[in-house]
Amino acid sequence: MGWFKNMIKSWLELQPAQDIAAVIQEAETLETNVIKNTIWYRGNASELHQFYTQIDDGMGNTKFWCANSSTGIKFRKIHSGLPSLIIDTLADISIDDMNEIKLKDTKEQELWKEIESDNNFIDIIKESAKEALYKGDGAFKISIDKSLSLYPILEFYGTDRVKFNHVRGRLKSIIFLTRYAKKGKMYCLEEEYSKENIKYKLYDSDGKEVLLNTCDETTNLIDIKNNGKFMMAIPLMFSKSPKFKGRGKSLFDTKSDTFDAYDEAFSQWMDALRDGRANKYIPEKLIPRNPATGALSFSPNPFDNRFIKTESDNSENASNKIEVVQGAINHEALTAAYITALDNVLQGLISPSTLGIDVKKLDNAEAQREKEKMTLYTRTRIVRVLEKTIPKIVEALIKTYHNDKKETVKDIEAEATFGEYANPSFEAVVETVGKGKTYGVMSIEQCVEEMYGDSKDEDWKKAEVNLLKSEQGILETQEPSVTKDIKDTGGE
Repeated sequence: MGWFKNMIKSWLELQPAQDIAAVIQEAETLETNVIKNTIWYRGNASELHQFYTQIDDGMGNTKFWCANSSTGIKFRKIHSGLPSLIIDTLADISIDDMNEIKLKDTKEQELWKEIESDNNFIDIIKESAKEALYKGDGAFKISIDKSLSLYPILEFYGTDRVKFNHVRGRLKSIIFLTRYAKKGKMYCLEEEYSKENIKYKLYDSDGKEVLLNTCDETTNLIDIKNNGKFMMAIPLMFSKSPKFKGRGKSLFDTKSDTFDAYDEAFSQWMDALRDGRANKYIPEKLIPRNPATGALSFSPNPFDNRFIKTESDNSENASNKIEVVQGAINHEALTAAYITALDNVLQGLISPSTLGIDVKKLDNAEAQREKEKMTLYTRTRIVRVLEKTIPKIVEALIKTYHNDKKETVKDIEAEATFGEYANPSFEAVVETVGKGKTYGVMSIEQCVEEMYGDSKDEDWKKAEVNLLKSEQGILETQEPSVTKDIKDTGGE
């Protein structure tokens, strides 16, 4: 029976875990989040301080930008401007390398050049990409206004001015919001764009629908039926938000705390430099005075603290003299805090060398390109979205033009390509390609292709190949055709 008792003693019974209920209060709505990201992008220190002192983050408002100084103590809050610099740099290195948009139809290509010039297309795309990067998403709206242009007009609406209507995960329509003010009252115009039609609705500040003629700007608006069966609106979203379903994720969504910490580290460093200036303790007897009035010629300045007035020593053996005291600044600790905060800000977004931040001046070109990898990853994500979105915009613009002219609307094939970023210098390419040609592992055609890529068209590259071959004495001739009549002679 001993074995049976031991079996009972060693019996393991697992109890299932108890379910727990956790109630979490979200600190921000979508609108508040957009406002916060917009203020970070605007980069004004006063606006940041005002915003953070008016909201409750649920953490006791311990952030740097919502902190207030103690009574009688003043400190300076400095904003680095780094968030705006990150967005602008990513947009510049992504869109400035965009090649010419190509369409297969020659007539459509000529029409597109006119539409592109009329809308300042590249500028719109760049500004739209910036707004979508820091706000989260947005959408392009195409409209017709003959009083402004004979061609379709392209506009971009950011996250706070657009809503997406999804059905089973598919985009059904896009609603654009435009706000108007009349006689002290606010109104909001909703323009719903779908493949079938465009509908207009006007709402007051209480959310009640009112007549379109309530505002002068919306009086002449009427619902439009789209006979072309295509949507005159295209969404732009670089990544999806895990917090707001169906909306985009801003680059600032997970970085606002690190931006705050970086500004605190930088402000603390600058404040320490101010406090560490040399102070002169000057007895009152040694301060120059005005001969006419006897008043002090200058007084202490709380900004620079160049000198501090002290009481004169009137004792018998007194020696009144000026004392200079230099404050100690812990440069190593401040530098370490600054660099750590900077690394956290740039982590996962962009490389410091892309922003012009000094990273070991002795690095060679290959080492610099290695440090650009994070920038390449982020840029690739941006370019990949633009390569899909821009052809849709081009197609919608051209279709809108034909639809307005009562012409046949047909499918259009457009292609948007981008150049390479941080590619090796031309000298490095020549050296590498030259070695491949010397070792006999690359043909002349492949050498020209590797050296010039998309920067030259096919006709130019063919002419270059022929020129190189002629200079090197390589002649191409057609192989002669030889016909032999072999007769059976019954053996040799």
